Amino acid sequence: MSPKTFSGSRHLIHIRKAYPFEYEAYRNLALNVNDCHGETNCYPHASANVETRGESVFAAMNAVDGITAAACHGEWPYESWGINQRADAAMKLEFGRTVEVDRIILYTRADYPHDNWWKKATVTFSDGTAMELELKKTGDAQEFTFEKKKIEWLQIGELIRSEEPSPFPALVQLEVYGTEA
Repeated sequence: MSPKTFSGSRHLIHIRKAYPFEYEAYRNLALNVNDCHGETNCYPHASANVETRGESVFAAMNAVDGITAAACHGEWPYESWGINQRADAAMKLEFGRTVEVDRIILYTRADYPHDNWWKKATVTFSDGTAMELELKKTGDAQEFTFEKKKIEWLQIGELIRSEEPSPFPALVQLEVYGTEA
């Protein structure tokens, strides 16, 4: 989070019921600027089998916060999901309801030469299907479309690192587009 998130002496929270045109719209269903580490009562929710050194700047929740800054690492706004060099790293995104999706956009960290990148990744969906993604060395958006699926969660894993010497690939942002089912 921004270091200024809790600064100052005045804070305001406003909550209202969403209008139908807001929740029925085609949008990034993965976005949750309020996702909390370890909490599973606020959806969508990102979790992972590993997060680098347990540091918040490398937590899975960073991959759904809407920030796509990929050119650096280690502190806000350059947080990411870091895999601590684990070959079996996987991140799960739970929606907390059934959604209909047809597009995934990934941003991988591009703080080269510090970073590496994944050549391939596999997305497994709650409907039992899976899709292999061919990734590129870039911090720009990488977009993948597919037939509409009704799902409750997805998992990104089977991450295949490039042959470059750095052991540090990371995911900056995962966007999943669709509508409420």
